[in-house]
Formats: sequence, structure tokens, C-alpha cells
Amino acid sequence: MPLCILNFEELEAYYMNENELLLLKLGEVVLKGQNRRSFEDRLTANVRRRLKSCGSFEISLRQSTIYVEPTAHHTGGMEDAFRAAQQVFGVVSVARAVPCGKNVEEIAKAAITYLAGAFAGAKSFKVESKRADKQFPMNSIQISQAVGALLAEAFPSVAVDVHHPELTVFVEIREKYAYVHTPAVPGAGGLPVGTGGHAVSLLSGGLDSPVSSWMMARRGAELEMVHFVSPPYTSQQAQDKVMELARLLTVWCGRLRVHIIPFTEIQEEIRRNCPEEFFTLIMRRFMMRLAEAIARRANAKALVTGESLGQVASQTMAALGVTEDVTSLPVLRPLIGMDKVEIIHTAQRIGTYDTSILPYEDCCTVFTPRHPATRPSVEEVRKAESVLDVEALMARALEGETWSWVKS
Repeated sequence: MPLCILNFEELEAYYMNENELLLLKLGEVVLKGQNRRSFEDRLTANVRRRLKSCGSFEISLRQSTIYVEPTAHHTGGMEDAFRAAQQVFGVVSVARAVPCGKNVEEIAKAAITYLAGAFAGAKSFKVESKRADKQFPMNSIQISQAVGALLAEAFPSVAVDVHHPELTVFVEIREKYAYVHTPAVPGAGGLPVGTGGHAVSLLSGGLDSPVSSWMMARRGAELEMVHFVSPPYTSQQAQDKVMELARLLTVWCGRLRVHIIPFTEIQEEIRRNCPEEFFTLIMRRFMMRLAEAIARRANAKALVTGESLGQVASQTMAALGVTEDVTSLPVLRPLIGMDKVEIIHTAQRIGTYDTSILPYEDCCTVFTPRHPATRPSVEEVRKAESVLDVEALMARALEGETWSWVKS
């Protein structure tokens, strides 16, 4: 059908927004070998879970792309699904697209209607094509030239500029349909949550631990959280702040179980019986022991902390060795080489920054030593805490543990 006799009202009726779908491109998953299928299955399941609240969609995976297509019963917003898909780990990019027939004329028709608004505001354009179906008789350059010529005829006031266009029309030729789409936006990247093992993350109310949790989830780790409270030294508002941080993380990680462990007695015993310069280190050792106990119970294989080398006295190389001394599980520290500016930028990006800076103290700031040890040895810290009944203190803390599920 020549473009010069196109009935635009008919085209608009055919290519309405209900034909719009999402194309989610896979990232690292495509590099996997014989177990690639298990990664793809987990990623597809995670996409279904994440988009469930956005409406009714048919979700399928073909040729390293997840197709998100509204069903006949779809009642949600494509805009919500578009944003949500960008927060699924394992997806490297997300594009809104329309399907069309696999010939140049149908592709041009789809582009004319779907991108009419974009052409109205552009002074120049180009067509960029990808031929995933190698049986298609034209190569990518030929597709771009042929579709571009028809679009130039339809929009004579918009110049062709293959070097610096204001608008790029993307065309993909796939096994069943061709697709016209707008520029893709970056996805979350990384690996699907649930493919990297199960870990327990120590979640405080600061900037660091939510970021470290997010970074490990991005590497496929399935997390649950441990938070320590010290009433009356810490408030209910501080605990509520941490639960809100967990909720903010669920849009990336899925639902999270948060364990709350009472820590007041342990901190008071440390203050009464141990040298002041070791207060924080001994406190951290108890936290690691308790987190490991939770991890063993949950069959988790690692601990996650928000420590960054040299950021504070308890995070020197020697101090990290002292705190790690009490656990046999791997301790994952994704922030170890990051500075505070990088951590802040990541917190802003993932949406935890504004909550993290709320002025509610957590137990890490209780009984802070005036002159903390920066070069402690494991032996001297072991000796300093030997006056404590470690097992009894841990047992009572674990008896007071509570937990709850947090959802987005």
C-alpha cells in the first residue's frame, strides 16, 4: 500500500496504544553457558512478580528479549509497567514498542502513527535497524534506507541526518513480527535475584547498608535483613525508618524478611566491662555473631555489610579483621572500595537517600568511644571481651528476636 494514499484515521485505529508492548533486553544472562536456561526462567519469573501490580500482561522470552504484552483484561498502566521493568535486575534495557508486519511498508506505517508526536517535534531523524531474523531478505542497512525513505516522504519537513539526528527510529526484525520502538532506557543490569545464593544483610538506618544490600541483590543474591535496636537509646522512629528503607529496597529485591534483634543489654554490658577504645569493635563482633546465627537458621551462605575501607575507625583493615574473626561465613562488602560521594550518588539513584538522612539514631551510634582503636589486634580484642558471657548474651538477644515480611 503506497504511503501517498495512506488513510491516517485507519492507521490510528489499527496502531492504538493497546498494541504497545515492552521489549526487555537481557544483560549478563546471555553470557551464561549450560545453566543459562535457569537464569532466564528466574528472570522471567521476577518480571512477572514485579509487573503483577501494574496490570495484566502476557510475558514471554524469545531471542534474548522478554516481551511484555498487555492482555485483553489489562486494566493497569503501561507507564507503571515501563518504570517497574527498569527495576528488575537482569534487564539491561527497556523499550516501548509496537509490533507490525515484516515488510518495509508495514514498518513505515507503524512508525508514522506510533511516532507521529515525536516527528512533530523533531527537525531531523534517522532509522536504526537490527535484523535478528537472518532469513529476512534485507540486511540492516537496507532496512534503514528503505524505511527512512518512506518516512522522509511522509514527514518532508524533518530532514534525514544519520550522524546527529534529533530523533532515532529503531526497527527490529524478529522471528514473528517487526517492531518499531523509541530509544531504550537503561535497565537495572546485573543478574536476576535468586541466582546468586542466599545472604543475610546487616541493615542500619544509614546511607551505606541499603546501598550495599542493593548492590548484592544486583549480583543475584536473595537477601533477608537483620537490624539491631537498643531501646531506650534508640527510638521507634529509628526502627520505622529502617523498615521504610527495607520497603524501598523491595522494588528492586522483591519482598524482604527483616529480623529485629534487641541489643540494649549487650551494649550496656560492653560499656560496663570493656575498655572504651574497643566498644565499637566488640559491638560489631556481637552483631556478626548474631547475624551468622540468623543466617545459619535461614540456610544463608554469606553476610553482607556496608563497610568501606577507612571510612571510620572500625573500618580500617585491622578493625575489619577483628570483626570478621567471629564468623566462619563469607562476609561480602560491596562498598569496600567506594568513597562517600559514590555511595551518596547510588543512594540517590535507588531512592533510599532521603530516608537514610532522616535524623533518627541507630544503635551503631550508642556509646561511641571518644578515642576508638584503629589498629587493634584480634588477640587484644578477644581478651577485652573475655569478661563477657558471650553465649548467654547472644541467647537472650535471639530469644527477643522478632521478624516480619516487608513488601513494596
